[in-house]
Amino acid sequence: MTATKTASKKAVSKKGAPVEDVSGKAAPARSATGKKAASPAAAAKKSVSKKAAPAKAVAKKTAPVKAAAKRTAPASSDGTKTTATKTTATKTAATKTAATKTAAKKTAAKKSAPAKVAAKKTAVKKTAVKKAPPGQPSVAEPPRDESHTALVRRARRINRELAEVYPYAHPELDFQNPFQLIVATVLSAQTTDLRVNQTTPALFAKYPTPEDLAEANAEEVEEILRPTGFFRAKTKSVIGLSKALRDDFGGEVPGRLEDLVKLPGVGRKTAFVVLGNAFGRPGITVDTHFQRLVRRWKWTEQTEPDKIEAAVGALFPKSEWTMLSHHVIFHGRRICHARKPACGACPIAPLCPAYGEGETDPEKARKLLKYEKGGFPGQRLNPPQSYLDAGGIPAPPLGAG
Repeated sequence: MTATKTASKKAVSKKGAPVEDVSGKAAPARSATGKKAASPAAAAKKSVSKKAAPAKAVAKKTAPVKAAAKRTAPASSDGTKTTATKTTATKTAATKTAATKTAAKKTAAKKSAPAKVAAKKTAVKKTAVKKAPPGQPSVAEPPRDESHTALVRRARRINRELAEVYPYAHPELDFQNPFQLIVATVLSAQTTDLRVNQTTPALFAKYPTPEDLAEANAEEVEEILRPTGFFRAKTKSVIGLSKALRDDFGGEVPGRLEDLVKLPGVGRKTAFVVLGNAFGRPGITVDTHFQRLVRRWKWTEQTEPDKIEAAVGALFPKSEWTMLSHHVIFHGRRICHARKPACGACPIAPLCPAYGEGETDPEKARKLLKYEKGGFPGQRLNPPQSYLDAGGIPAPPLGAG
């Protein structure tokens, strides 16, 4: 029995089973090679570590990506890194979309810029009214790109308004026949019609016909014409004019433009004054007043008299040319002065692009009015009855104070 137990113990010890030592403790099991056999728990740990090794390698490779993800977006409240990355991507896409929209807006703004400019120009056309202070007239300002048709309408309306203001408009030189008118017109250069009207009575009393003046003594004529200024040159002109009438036209003033301009001292302005007022043939008189006003009214930008005549003549029927000249010149002498226009008392202010260049206060503007508009004498010693009926006062003779 004892021998059998001993044999069993030896068999177990050969198979690696634990053998109790003398102290009674179980000795560690050994393998067939004599090494200590690993415990089941240790073997399990080694198996797990071998399987986890590839996973660790993958983790090392993906570490930079995770680090980048951490830098790009913070972890969400629940610690999910994937959600943070998606949020960041969404924000980036939103930013790109916003940038695209902004670029689209800028492009649209550039494309719509010309349309806006055109709209502004259209607005200028529609809103062509200057704001005036209370008690003063509103003033229409023609658009910069006013069409020819609109210009014609505005110009003719101004003439109609002036015709109502000055129904008595007339040449402001005293004359009784074409000869007196042509001589008076030549003398009116660089002086006032009033001064001429005060001077010609003595001249025509002594030299009533072209033949008489052609034979006159130059010194005597100079003395008469001295008040008009440039009397020597004017004396030469009127004597030469009288000789031409006597020698070339039988002592009569011709009624054709081409004949009149050949006379000494006679230009287109003088010729049209004579044709329009002595012969009833239409003509435009472009004097300093006429030039100033038609440019203020934007009827033309021309500066040369013949070009102004052509430009303004194209805006009106030929039949209106003579009275148009009177209306414009009357207005220039009484209200629309060169230095201080009486804008506040102007009856055509709503049609004038130059409104505001002069005094706009109505009370102050009324003090600037001249001749019959201001209650003062006119330029003619013998004005027409229509002028007197309108409240005009005859001018005093030379030396009357």
